[in-house]
Amino acid sequence: MIRIVGLDYEISGRKILHGVNLNVDVGETVAVMGMSGVGKSTLLKCAAGLSAPTAGDIFIDEVNITGMRESKLNSIRRYVGMVFQYAALFDSMNVYENVSFGARRHMKMNEQELKDMVKEKLSKVGLSNIEEMMPSELSGGMQKRVGLARALAMEPKVLLYDEPTAGLDPIMAGAIASLISKMRDELGVASLLVSHDLPTIMAASNRIAMLHAGRIIAIGTAKEMLESTDPYVRQFMSGSAEGPIKTTP
Repeated sequence: MIRIVGLDYEISGRKILHGVNLNVDVGETVAVMGMSGVGKSTLLKCAAGLSAPTAGDIFIDEVNITGMRESKLNSIRRYVGMVFQYAALFDSMNVYENVSFGARRHMKMNEQELKDMVKEKLSKVGLSNIEEMMPSELSGGMQKRVGLARALAMEPKVLLYDEPTAGLDPIMAGAIASLISKMRDELGVASLLVSHDLPTIMAASNRIAMLHAGRIIAIGTAKEMLESTDPYVRQFMSGSAEGPIKTTP
């Protein structure tokens, strides 16, 4: 469902991504882990068609979106749901307006159908009777779930998650990770998740790829990554300050 081939991304003479290759199958969640600043969010934005790569190809459901005209790209984005790092809800809109925003513009639904759809999607993410609430009245975890409900409203084939548990306490982060797995299993979507939060990565993904210095240096199941002999993977998985990954205090 997602196929990334030889992806490069460069800005202001600085290469962010180097020859990245990655596949995500239908009904699979692949997590991309790595230190902050290694290019995880850039990779996700390229997959969403929000940033244009310098070289390489990105296929969504076997359609190459690289270099695609904006009008055509919008028709592909219709099936790609993105859950942003801090939910990115519209502050001036209530929950109902936020969740129905995309569907109102791109799907032929009357007001009653929109209301029923919003109720259903909120129920899927464990929320009910909050349609009239404003984002400022919601907890961080509720905002994340509303953001996911908004992505689900477009009936996506692909879900992209950018640091989905950032800023949440461990219990709520665990709940969001479980919700990501639930959406994968119930909907059969292909999910690409970028994070540096190991508990979320381990709980939500079928496979894990490690991105370091703009390159995928290892990929495998959680068990395979835990047992990896690669010094970069071992250091990241253990959280040790000692190793080949240099840290700045």
